[in-house]
Amino acid sequence: MRYLVIVSCIWAFSFPLIKHYLSGIVDNYFAILVRFVLAFIVFLPLMRFHTNLRLALKLMGIGALQIGVMYIFYYNAFLYISASEVALFTIFTPFYVTLIYDICHRRLRSLYFISVAMAVFGAYIIRSGAIDSGFVIGFLLVQVANICFGAGQSLYKYTIEQEKVSNQAEVFGFFYLGAIIVGVLSFVTLGDVDKIPSFSLNSPQWIVLIYLGVIASGAGYFMWNKGVSMSDSGVVAIMNNAMIPLVVLVDWLFWGRQMQSESLIKLICGGVVIFVSLAVHYWIMRWYNRTNLRRI
Repeated sequence: MRYLVIVSCIWAFSFPLIKHYLSGIVDNYFAILVRFVLAFIVFLPLMRFHTNLRLALKLMGIGALQIGVMYIFYYNAFLYISASEVALFTIFTPFYVTLIYDICHRRLRSLYFISVAMAVFGAYIIRSGAIDSGFVIGFLLVQVANICFGAGQSLYKYTIEQEKVSNQAEVFGFFYLGAIIVGVLSFVTLGDVDKIPSFSLNSPQWIVLIYLGVIASGAGYFMWNKGVSMSDSGVVAIMNNAMIPLVVLVDWLFWGRQMQSESLIKLICGGVVIFVSLAVHYWIMRWYNRTNLRRI
């Protein structure tokens, strides 16, 4: 679990950094590609290239989905909603993890929809009276990103267990290699070369990109997925949402995000409803566990 805690703290800074220094300034697809390349370079000296081809291809596919496709939707969400809202709406990730797992095993734990509906209501409270097309688009983009990220976690955990991988660091570079393929394709087809910042170590955009690539992506995704493979599914689900209040706190403390009293009250009320939905969700999860249904 310590890996998950450390990464949650690291990622708490990622949301505001993207919103304040990259979104709308640096081409999204270029930023995504740079993150993946830097993360791959971090693990390049550790890679064991003569590894099992089947395992390498699986990890490449997981990386392409979990962070490659996910980041395309995730980065574009910042064009429509705030960093705090992006973080807040990742709260649905545990639901997608369990739903995708249920689909794989041809079953459906329908009571989970109760907690998800409560979380949706909490999100509505936060933006009641101010829901526009931009908010809806941003919300939906985050949900697609959540699905990709949740599916990737489940598939990674399953693959590591099935392939009996003893040293994950030796093969994790393939995870980033798969993401790079998606990054290259998205940048070539959708990228805007006019929004590529000129390279300078004094440039705040490049400082943020290096941090996101080396620390948040390079070290972060390895430690997160390693933590996922070592942890109980309930712990993983909880930690998927632990960074949400951290992001809001970081955004306020370091970037001085101001809120009107009415908006603050809505945020608090909606946040309470969302966290109550989490409590309900985990109560339902424990109930299913007591009925001897398989856990993730």
